Amino acid sequence: MSPLVTRLILQDFRTYPALDLPVSQRLVALVGENGAGKTNLLEALSLFTPGRGLRRAELAVMARADGPGSFAVSLTLESAYGEHRLGTGYEPTASDGRPGRLCRIDALPAPSPAAFAEHLRVVWLTPDLDALFRGPAGDRRRFLDRLVLAVDSEHGARVSALERALRSRNRVLDEAPGDMLWLDAIEHEAAEVAVAVAAARRETVERLSALILATRDEDSPFPYASLSLSGDIDELVAGLPAVDAEDRYRAILHENRERDRAAGRTLVGPQASDLVVRHGPKNIPAETASTGEQKALLVGLVLVHARLVGAMSGLSPLVLLDEVAAHLDPRRRSGLFAALEALEGQVWMTGADPALFAELGGRADLFFVEPGRITPLSSIFT
Repeated sequence: MSPLVTRLILQDFRTYPALDLPVSQRLVALVGENGAGKTNLLEALSLFTPGRGLRRAELAVMARADGPGSFAVSLTLESAYGEHRLGTGYEPTASDGRPGRLCRIDALPAPSPAAFAEHLRVVWLTPDLDALFRGPAGDRRRFLDRLVLAVDSEHGARVSALERALRSRNRVLDEAPGDMLWLDAIEHEAAEVAVAVAAARRETVERLSALILATRDEDSPFPYASLSLSGDIDELVAGLPAVDAEDRYRAILHENRERDRAAGRTLVGPQASDLVVRHGPKNIPAETASTGEQKALLVGLVLVHARLVGAMSGLSPLVLLDEVAAHLDPRRRSGLFAALEALEGQVWMTGADPALFAELGGRADLFFVEPGRITPLSSIFT
């Protein structure tokens, strides 16, 4: 049995002073006007994975404006191994006197959000990703890292460690460029974690590509994607054993100290890689496809990723889709619902118009969202 969220409880989260929402279906649709708080619910669910959620917001910002400055989110999860209660939240002053995030599993403290991965995996698609293929490479790197994180809960820690190491290197290059011993030590650490980050990305791209090849359907309303990585370190990782790739990247960092110092940043590494996506059936770069084709391509990629997460983790993921149906034509919308039901995992969707979800019949929970409150609208599906 795939995990099923059967209850979501919020306390002082965003626009919700308090909420206790029971859920019974695997498809959940949240409808209401823009600004009513639909995306807030998806954001709350997205906190049960490493990182700052689907909006990438600071935790303090998620606390209700007129509240005490803290918030709590909990959910009841029904799985093949029984029922579990997962909780997370934010306290402006934690037990050590500093602001902090709190995590609990079955009322016991958990060390970090990574611990939730034992019970729940989460993937999402939001409107801000619509420009992913036309936007800067940094957006695609963050998207790729989120894909990796869903199958490897330690990836976020490695990416953070790489960012810290490169910041330290940039600072030393700027303030003490003659401190060779310190630079050598930083570059040794940076090379090790950089190769680990690049290798994890490459493995995920290869697994996704293999699954796309095995399951692609030329007649699907969601075209398949062709994926590859572009970057100097990606070539190193593809062509060398990890130890040799680390040595070579360490040498590159050493050779480029003056150039990086002049640029004020490290020019070669995972922080400069790009995810290259092509529209498979047409064999064209994704960024040159039409807006509708890009949206369909992105949806198809997220669906394949959800299947990969389920295959690798044994847990069909919780899928969060913010305003995904509104911009799809009827054929693609019907194809989306069919694909979502085939995933086996639970799916939470948002939309302004209840009619977008009418074809789901009694197979979904429909809720009407107003500021601070939610009411069932199951009668629309009867």
